[in-house]
Amino acid sequence: MFVYNKEVTATDCEPGVTRKVLAYTDEIMMCELHFEKGAKGNWHSHPHHQITYIAKGSFEFTIGDETKVVSKGDSVYMPQNVGHGVTCVEEGMLVDVFSPMRKDFL
Repeated sequence: MFVYNKEVTATDCEPGVTRKVLAYTDEIMMCELHFEKGAKGNWHSHPHHQITYIAKGSFEFTIGDETKVVSKGDSVYMPQNVGHGVTCVEEGMLVDVFSPMRKDFL
């Protein structure tokens, strides 16, 4: 029921990106991702709903055929099976929420 961030080990994703899997159940999962400036979350899609909160920095998101820059305090939604990717414009942190949880992250 309680997940302490300081006790979670970050794993490497793409170059310049690390991820911590925080609290989750079968229905929902929260992750924290740290990005160095210029790092990318490569183009992909998945069968999960995803909402991302920009906790720090700024990012250029492409979702489907739409690209926008978002910054601290903004959020974005990636529908199921829609291609998306991100480039970090200013060093930052994202908080991703997935439904259902991402078994491939465990």
